[in-house]
Amino acid sequence: MAAGKHNFTLEQGATFDREITVQDNSLALNLTGYSSRMQMRSTHDSSSIALTVTATIASPASQGKINLTASASATAAVEEGIYVYDLEIESSAGSVTRILEGQITVTPEVTR
Repeated sequence: MAAGKHNFTLEQGATFDREITVQDNSLALNLTGYSSRMQMRSTHDSSSIALTVTATIASPASQGKINLTASASATAAVEEGIYVYDLEIESSAGSVTRILEGQITVTPEVTR
């Protein structure tokens, strides 16, 4: 399965909360036994993580849903700009699949 492409906007200082459904051939992928992870960096080869987004497989895992969250305090610490990210799942056997990738545009906060 090739990674999907999706760009997000992240509002600095606001809670980031999204739910995605992982599909294969238009059917929800059963994520039972999988874990998920998502990182955001300034460039693909950057060694510094700008933000780690909490990626939690929703129950029941058979529905293929992943909740992506980052707290308001975590997003407040990210500088305005355009970043890259990817979202991966890992099976209990250790097989890693990138399921989503793209850019995240961080818009600046005014009210602090």
